[in-house]
Amino acid sequence: MEVEKEVARKDLYDYQLEDLKRIFKELHGMPKGSNLLYQLPTGGGKTVVFSEITRRYIEQTKKKVVVLTHRIELSRQTSKMLHGFGVKNKIINSEVKEFDDQDEFTCFVAMVETLNNRLQEEKIKIKDIGLVIIDEAHYNSFRKLFKYFDEATILGVTATPLSSNIKLPMKDHYKKLIVGKSIKSLIEKGFLSKAELYNYDVSLKSLKLGIHGDYTVKSSDEFYGNQSMLGKLVTAYEEVAKGTKTLIFNNGINTSHYVYETFKKAGYNVRHLDNRNSAAERKEILEWFSNTPDAILSSVSILTTGFDEPTVESIILNRATRSLTLYFQMIGRGSRVLANKKKFNVIDMGNNIARFGPWDEPLDWQEIFHFPDFYLENIKNDEEIEREFIYEMPEELKAKFSKSKNIHFNIKEEYKKVFAQGGKSKLVLEKSIEQHAQICFENSEDVFDARILAKSLKEEIQFRVRQYSYCIMNNTKNYKEWLEEDYERKLRSNISKKFAALM
Repeated sequence: MEVEKEVARKDLYDYQLEDLKRIFKELHGMPKGSNLLYQLPTGGGKTVVFSEITRRYIEQTKKKVVVLTHRIELSRQTSKMLHGFGVKNKIINSEVKEFDDQDEFTCFVAMVETLNNRLQEEKIKIKDIGLVIIDEAHYNSFRKLFKYFDEATILGVTATPLSSNIKLPMKDHYKKLIVGKSIKSLIEKGFLSKAELYNYDVSLKSLKLGIHGDYTVKSSDEFYGNQSMLGKLVTAYEEVAKGTKTLIFNNGINTSHYVYETFKKAGYNVRHLDNRNSAAERKEILEWFSNTPDAILSSVSILTTGFDEPTVESIILNRATRSLTLYFQMIGRGSRVLANKKKFNVIDMGNNIARFGPWDEPLDWQEIFHFPDFYLENIKNDEEIEREFIYEMPEELKAKFSKSKNIHFNIKEEYKKVFAQGGKSKLVLEKSIEQHAQICFENSEDVFDARILAKSLKEEIQFRVRQYSYCIMNNTKNYKEWLEEDYERKLRSNISKKFAALM
């Protein structure tokens, strides 16, 4: 069996010690066989906290502890941390067929599937277990093991006390929730980096929801794999994160490959990683990522848990999700603090910030834990998000229109005015086109420069057309595409007329 190296024991911070006291107070007061849940944000040091819980529990009760994880990498990391706290532990992995040496250990670390198989086969029996700690407790795979530990106390640990399955709420399996410090307070105290959030407007109409309530890989691949979105992704990277160590999260392997090829073609230092890479390939890629200052790593699912790279400076959510847990996990990969890193970038290409709120905005976890149905039912839908989106012209683009006094135009307000006056709705777009033509004219030497400027307005044109289509309640994809083409054609024509009038 692989020998696990120890890590140095970490001193606990004040907020972790405070949580320890609260947890032990509950553990001592709960009847045997009770279940307790503990929430602490990603980056708050959950493994450190439950390693110290394990050490103290064994010392105080003389009973043994089982720690359950859902991935082999997490088992190894947890085992190393426990060794660092002086807890003699054994990993129960696929190589462990017999259990003759269990008396030599006070703690066992196991992957849920492996342990379940061994217990079902009755190959092993674990004696004298007083406490079972479940890491990433929001996953439902752990529930199958509860029946084997009905005499033990179960302590679930998670950053997001919201079940991955709406039909299996966590409140049905845990008696009480202890909430740790919020992300905001950990940022204020210097334990987490502050996220600089950048939200890019995307229309998610073509995405489809699967049976588990999140967007399907197939529809995500089709949407994020098209040239328009790939181009928007590179532009976003260049505007916000160029030259920084960047981690890109995708929802499909095909998309991640497209992202890799697109960035590679653009001359950037990029690699791709998914769960089909071998352990050796994964290790080599992650070492490259760690040691390369301007590295871009395009990934799928695999780095949302059990991955700790403090030097990450930018996170790109090149996907949409309706999973609050996944949202926090992805952004949390960039939140580690270093002496020279107090902030990190988050580029959202999937309306996730609008859906769940800013990453550091406090949430009422007790309410989410006790009333998960209410929370899930009230997550904003994509149409609502898109209706509320306000386009802001990037500073670099604004600078190109510096000769104009006013570059803004409010479609909704203009529609209200036209409607109140009994005018035709198409007058709104005509006024918008006139305003765009005027600012292109004012900031160009000739008609050719003006047309180039007009092309740079593509995103704002899409936004204005979408706002207009909501106003007239005709929001079909084909209609909006036709309106955009018609708008661009009329804009070019209007610009030409303005320059012709000078001759």
